[in-house]
Amino acid sequence: MNRFLWLLVVAACSPFSWAYSQPGVIRPVEPCACPVSIDSSFRSRCAYLIVPENRSRPNAKTLKLPFMVVESKNPHKRKDPLLFTAGGPGGSSLGWTRSVPQGLVINDRDCIAFEQRGTRYAVPNLWRDDLSNAIKESYRKNLNKDSMVVVGVKRYKKTLEAQGIDLSAYNTDESAADLQDLIATLRLDSVNLFGGSYSGGLMLAVLQKNPAPVRSLILDSPLPTFVPIDEDEPANFAESLAVLWQHVEQDSTHTDRYRNLKARFERYFTAIDGQTFTIPYLEKGTSQPIPIQYTRSDLLGILVRAPIRDIAYIATELIQGNHAPYVKPMLDRLFAGGVGPSGMRISVYCADQATYHSETVIRQLYNAYPYLRGYHINDVYKEMCDCWQVAPVKAETKEPFYSTKPALLTDGAMDNACRPLYIDRIHHYMPNSQRLLFLNRAHMVSGPEMDRFMQAFLRNPHKKVVSDRKEIIAY
Repeated sequence: MNRFLWLLVVAACSPFSWAYSQPGVIRPVEPCACPVSIDSSFRSRCAYLIVPENRSRPNAKTLKLPFMVVESKNPHKRKDPLLFTAGGPGGSSLGWTRSVPQGLVINDRDCIAFEQRGTRYAVPNLWRDDLSNAIKESYRKNLNKDSMVVVGVKRYKKTLEAQGIDLSAYNTDESAADLQDLIATLRLDSVNLFGGSYSGGLMLAVLQKNPAPVRSLILDSPLPTFVPIDEDEPANFAESLAVLWQHVEQDSTHTDRYRNLKARFERYFTAIDGQTFTIPYLEKGTSQPIPIQYTRSDLLGILVRAPIRDIAYIATELIQGNHAPYVKPMLDRLFAGGVGPSGMRISVYCADQATYHSETVIRQLYNAYPYLRGYHINDVYKEMCDCWQVAPVKAETKEPFYSTKPALLTDGAMDNACRPLYIDRIHHYMPNSQRLLFLNRAHMVSGPEMDRFMQAFLRNPHKKVVSDRKEIIAY
């Protein structure tokens, strides 16, 4: 019997412990079919980790959180696997395994993907259509979108609670405990943690609460647990645009199009504050176009979601009033699928952020960046959390802490969500960390170059990382 199956048997036969204070409790597991397919030449195994929904309640119901192990073919592989979980919060983790066989890390060690509670393949998954439908209704009927979001959140909360879901149990404290339990259940004496964006902070929370089994960390564009992101996001977006405007002014041959783009962008988006635009739109499956209203917030949302390579061009088009080629695809996406944050995302942001941020600071930010006033870059914000009403994460989870563990911290210079400032702040508390800045990249810098750096770092986390590419700065 191979090691993984043996661990499943041992874990399944272990007593179910509810100890909340103990870091890393061995939990029951239940083998399951893998919900994603990978290169069949690699051995992979999937199972559910069975955990309590709310560890502070002894009689809480249980959740089933799938994890997937992709085994290295190397007969001399290292015994410290790479453990990944996705960002968001709300992203699904298991899809990451599709890229594992093509990467370099699998040459040296096993790779494990863990699905966070409330996400796509978890049982239960906290996605429902209530909020999405309310947002769509606001566009179809030209209703106030913020008001309809509140209506949708109330419906969403009622639906989930009617199904017996404890919304206060979906937060970083519980997810960090889930990861600790997985490490304990798989008997991992040494493990490397890999997370990006929100899960970069989640992995820091695991380190904070149970550092013993952690060999190293790789954090891509991380959101530190101690950062109140709602107080930063307008500034983060503005700073990333300033870097991009500088790039296009210096590097583009289209000098007339991009000359003084920063000033023109800020002037235009300040001027259209409060304006409403209208576009005729034919929704799929209908026969008559309807007039749909949109605002500055919709135009800013188009830029936030656009690939970094397209933002400057789209900005110049919007400034010239050429909105339709970009608003219509936005509406196509909105009406075609689920929109808005998942219940898991709402719970995490409300528990992690809303209680700890300052509305005074946010108002100051909008005074500094008037062309962003009133735009919610994060799709979870105070008015939603006032309705959602979940308990905050523990205060100590939000506090910075020092660690001597080695870490590889990476970010893109044009990251509009988690600025490179964040990896500098983490480095302050983790003196054995190393940083990589990708000058031509934005949020999440995965790719072949990142893969090579990860492999080199994992082979020797204390060896200085060196870059021979001028667009990638190691420091």
